[in-house]
Amino acid sequence: MYYEGPIYRPPSEAGSLLIQATVGCPHNRCTFCMVYKDGVRFKVRPAGDVKADLQEARRVYGEGIETLFLPAGNTIAMPTDALCEICRYAQEVFPALRRITVYGSSQYIHKKGPAGMEKLAAAGLSRIHVGLETGDDVILERIRKGTRSAEQMTAGRWVMEAGIELSVYVILGIGGKERTVSHAAQTARVLNAIDPDFIRLRTFVPKVNTPMLEDVQTGTFTMLGPHEVLRETEALIKPLTITSQLTSDHYTNYINLFGKLPDDKQILLQEVKLALRRDEDCFRPFFIGDQ
Repeated sequence: MYYEGPIYRPPSEAGSLLIQATVGCPHNRCTFCMVYKDGVRFKVRPAGDVKADLQEARRVYGEGIETLFLPAGNTIAMPTDALCEICRYAQEVFPALRRITVYGSSQYIHKKGPAGMEKLAAAGLSRIHVGLETGDDVILERIRKGTRSAEQMTAGRWVMEAGIELSVYVILGIGGKERTVSHAAQTARVLNAIDPDFIRLRTFVPKVNTPMLEDVQTGTFTMLGPHEVLRETEALIKPLTITSQLTSDHYTNYINLFGKLPDDKQILLQEVKLALRRDEDCFRPFFIGDQ
């Protein structure tokens, strides 16, 4: 099986077969991300090559594979027909397959439109992981995300309406002290408009070789401390009126949260309040990320 460049997958895909469909990221401008900044250029692997890898995986692992993740960083950007072909073929090769998942940014989902999402759903694409990061348009521009909140909401609704599961990522602290209030409020607004299946919280950690690390080191960007991140979390959860599953199971976070909205909303908020009673020295220290 062929792999090129960094291969990342969501924690929820830890048990999935990884078959690379694309290389790199077609956007690759986000100021907080270091993953594809080492010169790896985005390209789409030929469908025939991906299908050959699926066949090899069957020879190695058998036909009992149940979940499949197709790296790399923005596989939703590949031509719709090619991705559909791969999804259909994967189900032929692995009869027990129940989930096919990709990463995909809002702008590339938006380019495909609702018809593209429906076509992919019919072909068997089950779930898309989207880096929402924030619903604050000022922050989105500063981090060079390549999208705006209106586009994020539209793209998210198209995914949901097509019957594809949507897992969105929010980065706590990505607006720094300056925009923490707006970040929480505007992100809650976008989440309420989409009502995704999953909301996955991450906490901003500056990464090596990124513009945001330079901003932190020069004082242009002021990071939140542990209690400030927790208060931002509280401000994000309080306005939510949706039915998403919320989780913060990641090494960057100060606490782990897991619950189903709206039923567990008060439990989640109570867990945040309890964490706020702890001294800040009890939480993980500041560190610079290298992955």
